[in-house]
Amino acid sequence: MVSGCGAWGVQTGAHGTEIMAPMSLLPHQLELLAPARDADIGIEAIHHGADAVYIGGPAFGARASAGNDLRSLERLITQAHRFHSRIFITLNTILRDDELEAARRMAWQVYEAGADALIIQDMGLLELDLPPIQLHASTQTDIRTPEKARFLQDCGLSQIVLARELTVQQIAAVRAATDPARCTIEFFIHGALCVAYSGQCNISHAQTGRSANRGDCSQACRLPYEVKDSQGRIVAHDKHVLSMKDNNQSDNLRALIDAGVRSFKIEGRYKDMGYVKNITAHYRQLLDEIIEEREISGHPVARASSGRTRFTFTPDPLQNFNREFTDYFVTGRKEDIGAFDTPKNPGQAIGWVTQVGANFVELEVSDPATVLHNGDGLCYYDLHKELVGMAINRAEPVSARSVGQWRVFPKDPMDGFKDLRKGTEVNRNRDMDWVRTLDKKSSDRRIGLWLELAETPQGLALTATDEDGCVGQAQAVQAHQGAADAAQAEASLREQLRRLGATVFALHGLSLHLRQPWFVPASVLNALRREALAALEDARAQGFVRLPRAQPVEPPVAYPEDTLSFLGNVFNHKAHDFYARHGVTVIDAAYEAHEEEGEVSLMITKHCVRFSLSLCPKQAKGVTGVQGTIKAEPLQLINGKEKLTLRFDCKPCEMHVVGKIKRSVLNQVPDAPLTFYRQRPQPGV
Repeated sequence: MVSGCGAWGVQTGAHGTEIMAPMSLLPHQLELLAPARDADIGIEAIHHGADAVYIGGPAFGARASAGNDLRSLERLITQAHRFHSRIFITLNTILRDDELEAARRMAWQVYEAGADALIIQDMGLLELDLPPIQLHASTQTDIRTPEKARFLQDCGLSQIVLARELTVQQIAAVRAATDPARCTIEFFIHGALCVAYSGQCNISHAQTGRSANRGDCSQACRLPYEVKDSQGRIVAHDKHVLSMKDNNQSDNLRALIDAGVRSFKIEGRYKDMGYVKNITAHYRQLLDEIIEEREISGHPVARASSGRTRFTFTPDPLQNFNREFTDYFVTGRKEDIGAFDTPKNPGQAIGWVTQVGANFVELEVSDPATVLHNGDGLCYYDLHKELVGMAINRAEPVSARSVGQWRVFPKDPMDGFKDLRKGTEVNRNRDMDWVRTLDKKSSDRRIGLWLELAETPQGLALTATDEDGCVGQAQAVQAHQGAADAAQAEASLREQLRRLGATVFALHGLSLHLRQPWFVPASVLNALRREALAALEDARAQGFVRLPRAQPVEPPVAYPEDTLSFLGNVFNHKAHDFYARHGVTVIDAAYEAHEEEGEVSLMITKHCVRFSLSLCPKQAKGVTGVQGTIKAEPLQLINGKEKLTLRFDCKPCEMHVVGKIKRSVLNQVPDAPLTFYRQRPQPGV
């Protein structure tokens, strides 16, 4: 067998050997980046078209219960690399001094397992002996400005995910300040939205001691609050005013590409298999459409990995858990970005109640084609706008003649369904038919392949060349025996060779270079095909080389500011050394160090409660009788005993959620006490 990848450039590998590999993620390549809670979900993300997958390693990922052992990661990496897709490992919590060595060891372990990049937040890691693996900036690094983006690029980070709050124009400004050949711009295109600038929220730690920066957020933003103004008047009652709708950039992909985004990230490392399959397939189809149309227009872009994906279902983001959708700030500030009524999945309206019985509910569906199933999830809003769920134990048509009329028997007792009455609108937020569809095999990803059969003096040679230029060849010793029926012999040759079965290849072309169609036993052709494809797989494996680690600029570039407050999330001395080396002169310890005991900004957000409640002074400008009467005075949020103050910085259009750390949290004994000195203490002091 002979194999090789002729389309790659030359890189120097370990021990000075020359190996064939793509030199970089090219500026015209588009990367669909999918989440995975575990290896099985990651493999399905690859099968559904992901160019890359991000997943937690054994520890230190910013999702406390989403870790994966090395053996599972190796299995995922092997499958991903078959398609030249990449695997990124999240190492994106802030670390204590006593955790740095374990994090360094883990970095080496996942590198040796074959991972392609580490996603990091803690800059202390850059002061350690890390493996030669690409480093990507986590969303927790809070990249909102061109200056911050360029700094991280110059520190050796090859891919940076920008803050979700940026507009298309702001993204373009970041791209203009950075080098596409050195740094890829990544952006979240789907999934749950954290209301705070990522990395700038300490509410969870202040109230519970659970740090969002260490992967253990208590999600205070999803709670209901009473909102009071400065005079104590109730502005809103039991509203989830910090809860955002879910992100959906389906309509903005072209604008994001034009602004410079090249990695399109789906949120959801806690999400289930069905979510990852569906949403990955959805964006795979959208990006493939753009790739095809730009090929025609003469402004080509390309997939960042190999193959084409076919689906056995029609992707639909509405079928998964969502809080309704928003494109957030990408196309400008909007009033309807909040999921204020409920942080739950409201589903899609399907009909209304026609009768409530002792143990059943009758419904009329708005679309007669709608079918209800045992196990479906229904819901409705009660009179207080609270979402009430109703799991169906059994669903059946009211009668054979009543099209669109259904009788459903809930799993729970009827007396628990508050305000359920005739005329109540009903939504469906779980469709068991959809769930079963995605429980089965739902995609087929294949790499384009061309086969060429030629005769040799000793017999036959089969050459397999894939879409990336990788080549595998196999030869068979076989007498050149003439066929009684030349046409039938040629048809038999083609039929046997095109049987690619369960391989990862799809035949795009088959050519025969023979003096005449020889008679060749099927067993010989099958063996020849298997050996050639095995050689091609080997060529692809050998030809795939991880993208190189970027080198930081020397001498070290200056950080955009000379002071870091606790919002810099510096939680170990190596991180302190990193920022000092980059010109920062005053460095406060992270909030988790418990040095901030008074009221501080526990959250900074682009979302403005005043704006969403139509209480913004800018909205009142020019309104007769209102202009000048509305001021950006503080508001108060109350949930039980928890009280937070909202303060408004109108010039940058930002809101600060202000509070103080609980005494019970302060009294917790820290695992590794941390003290930074702004200047070295004098001896004896």
